[in-house]
Amino acid sequence: MKTFLKATTALAIAASFSTNVIAAEMLKEIGPGEGQVSIVAWAGYIERGETDKNYDWVTEFEKSTGCKVSVKTAATSDEMVTLMNQGGFDLVTASGDASLRLVAGGKVQPINIDLIKSWSTVDDRLKNAAWHTVDGVHYGVPYQWGPNVLMYNSKVFGDKAPDSWGVVFEEQNLPDGKTNKGRVQAFDGPIYIADGALYLKSKRPELGIKDPYELNEEQYAAVIELLKGQRSLIGRYWHDAMVQIDDFKNEGVVASGSWPFQVNLLEADKQPVKSVFPKEGATGWADTTMLATDAKNPNCAYKWMEHSISPKVQGDLAAWFGSVPSVPAACKGNALLGDQGCATNGFENFDKISFWRTPTAKCSTGECVPYSRWTSDYIEVMGQ
Repeated sequence: MKTFLKATTALAIAASFSTNVIAAEMLKEIGPGEGQVSIVAWAGYIERGETDKNYDWVTEFEKSTGCKVSVKTAATSDEMVTLMNQGGFDLVTASGDASLRLVAGGKVQPINIDLIKSWSTVDDRLKNAAWHTVDGVHYGVPYQWGPNVLMYNSKVFGDKAPDSWGVVFEEQNLPDGKTNKGRVQAFDGPIYIADGALYLKSKRPELGIKDPYELNEEQYAAVIELLKGQRSLIGRYWHDAMVQIDDFKNEGVVASGSWPFQVNLLEADKQPVKSVFPKEGATGWADTTMLATDAKNPNCAYKWMEHSISPKVQGDLAAWFGSVPSVPAACKGNALLGDQGCATNGFENFDKISFWRTPTAKCSTGECVPYSRWTSDYIEVMGQ
């Protein structure tokens, strides 16, 4: 089990809300589909072949189940939480910095894993992961996971590829002889504070940072100071994957934290882009398909959750997004992913990734700075 996210954290969050959430009755059997299912998802997560006909895991599902899939793309975890709070959706592909907030807020319901026939095929490292499991109750089905990589312009860096996040945090001249000022990006979301904390964990060991999501006041102040200094380097704070792709192609951006999704699309477009897993490690995401408490189409939703962990879907998605399947069987025999795809995408890096999660005031070290502070302070940093 990933040590960065303890089950006690999940319990602490959920305990601050009504325990009726945990006790909510789960679906006992899957009935006829309602004809539709609506999903809040990250860009690139639900493909029907519109971008590339080879990547389509929606069309066959719709034909076989009669459940028409509609998707609302969200750019950040905060946007996902907002959309689920508004209601009207059946499922959400939530990362760890949103999932427990959705559980605690009563916006998602427990999953009856006995109705997910392929549950036994899920990676053992994910089955009981604390970002979707509270007191032994599962609130979702693992979808995909992966790191936030350092993407860079290979023409600018030449044979001197960056090996540290310092290239986006500290002002410096790049291998092309020009400064990085105005040529780098940072993620437009409070959870990015953890990236700064991870960098300082290595850069300034005297701070004693153990977990980038559990920061005391001194550690937190140092990270905020780093991010304030970074502000003068940032050309744009990104949250839209497609906008970031355009920025690398047309706006002179040469380095940024990113997802493998953008790297793959830029490389496919023959752009001079590569990515690295820096020496300090990386933050990352382990995403879970979660069922809304007020889902109007639960039968189609359960059918989709089962479909979502089929080896074919898992392998195709991993090939498309550059992520890692939640089902190890997908790592072999998939024409799009290839037998080395999982290794390439970081299957063995699981324990090196600091997976996103929502910071709480009560933490394993005692008192930590909660997410509400992260939110207000990061807005202030970006607005400097």
